[in-house]
Amino acid sequence: MDHISFLLRVLWASPNTLMGLLIGSVGMCFGGRARIRGPAIEFYDGGTKWFIQRLPHGQFTLALTLGHTILGQTDASLDISHEHEMVHVRQYERWGPLFLPAYYLSSIYMWLVGRRFYRDNPFEREAYDADGGEQDA
Repeated sequence: MDHISFLLRVLWASPNTLMGLLIGSVGMCFGGRARIRGPAIEFYDGGTKWFIQRLPHGQFTLALTLGHTILGQTDASLDISHEHEMVHVRQYERWGPLFLPAYYLSSIYMWLVGRRFYRDNPFEREAYDADGGEQDA
């Protein structure tokens, strides 16, 4: 049953994972690298780093998660943000294709009520609580 449960969680998160695989694969065409770590495929360096740095506040972003893919600037940034990003992997397993809309609606709500749109987002708070709040991912 454990294998079936894992397979169902992977399938539920797969629309977002496919997006991450696409970005990571393109990043590898431009000098990026990849590794498998636990249930996630991590992409870093090269085009992946370039992509992250072009996101809003991307120069401060160590990594970001899309389903079972984690996009990091460097291998060191993936090591630093590992616990935080693994919380997001588990959130994708719970929320599946609803994760990104729920995440962004939570951020918008936080902003509208005068809170910090990123750090006060419940998804980020859960991830920061898990890693001791020591890093920005």
